[in-house]
Amino acid sequence: MKRLLILGAGTAGTVMANRLHRALPADWEITIVDRDERHVYQPGLLFIPFGAYTPDDVLRPRRELLPDGVEFVVAEIDRVEPEAHCVTLADGRALIYDLLIVATGTEIRPDETPGLDGALWRRDAFDFYTLDGAVTLRDRLAAWEGGRLTIALAESVFKCPVAPLEFAFLADAFFTGRGMRDRVEIRYVTPLSGAFTKPKASRMLGSLLEEKGITVVPDFYIEHVDDERKTLVSYDGSEEPFDLLVTVPVNKGAAWVERSGLGDDDGLGFIPTDKHTLRARGHADVFVIGDATNVPTSKAGSVAHFESEVLVQNVLDHIAGRPLSASFDGHANCFIETGHGKATLVDFNYTTEPLPGHYPLPVVGPMSLLKETRLNHAGKLAFRWVYWNLLLPGRPIPVSHDMSMTGKVVDDDVSVPA
Repeated sequence: MKRLLILGAGTAGTVMANRLHRALPADWEITIVDRDERHVYQPGLLFIPFGAYTPDDVLRPRRELLPDGVEFVVAEIDRVEPEAHCVTLADGRALIYDLLIVATGTEIRPDETPGLDGALWRRDAFDFYTLDGAVTLRDRLAAWEGGRLTIALAESVFKCPVAPLEFAFLADAFFTGRGMRDRVEIRYVTPLSGAFTKPKASRMLGSLLEEKGITVVPDFYIEHVDDERKTLVSYDGSEEPFDLLVTVPVNKGAAWVERSGLGDDDGLGFIPTDKHTLRARGHADVFVIGDATNVPTSKAGSVAHFESEVLVQNVLDHIAGRPLSASFDGHANCFIETGHGKATLVDFNYTTEPLPGHYPLPVVGPMSLLKETRLNHAGKLAFRWVYWNLLLPGRPIPVSHDMSMTGKVVDDDVSVPA
């Protein structure tokens, strides 16, 4: 028997295990490794601080999401040796593979910002990218009486780039609903020059923030957190005081990536990956998917979904000795909650920025691009069902992995650097 080994049983790894279980020849077996047994629906973490979801809404046992016949190993990964086709686990076990798929994602590292994980952590400084962080933040918000709420990004590369914007919009709605919005100043502190990385989306989202009385502080690179004065300090010496801090800490790839010498040059632990074939650069029998890659698109669940369709074909080509025939174009789309029962939607790829229009069909949509609608909000909420019942099992979803220009309003400035 030949062995396919998948590292990581999150969104990307689970989708690949399900798809390849059906697609691989009979002489292949699949093993998937993860450090714990619970699968978290990460888009749902955004709603927990505001009491809209509970932990039970976002948790499932990983084993229940994997097909019979796929071996599930619960263990920490120590290192990968691509030349030996071997993965060593923290408990000393060695797993030999013929083909490796890395799907270990990214994790928050508050310790990378001096002062962030000190006395204020989980008391007046929080994340919502982990279940524990989202739950403790929920409890803090429920008792908070107002002041300056600062939402701050430590870096420009992180999981789900729209999530902190969504948090700002939902915070505005949350405090409005509690009748205390006038007692809360919301500030959005970012190293970017605007609200988002793509110009048209940044202008639209920046206007929404302004309408809702949320102040954007651009080009702010956090050097450290002064926890005694409850102040963010940037590299240029400028300061942002806060009463309550909600942060997106530095995101890094899994620790084993650096130990194995597989990380990129910037030290963030993401694996250099061909952005079209999803093969790890320099390693013919290693493919990478989802947040673990360094490909220049969003670290988002939709990207993992679209990549999976490409990667299944390229894995089949690889094991058959054929040239890799499928190509990923960087397609990403994201619903963006804007509060008060509305949301917007962005759809883009490596070369085309988010544009206004209708999605997925022209004129009728039914979703609207770069426009707030209640139907977009309904789509955001409905995605939880799609995630558990269609996306993770690898069942067909009627959205192409290639980005379509159908329904988009095109002008003379639609491209972004490749």
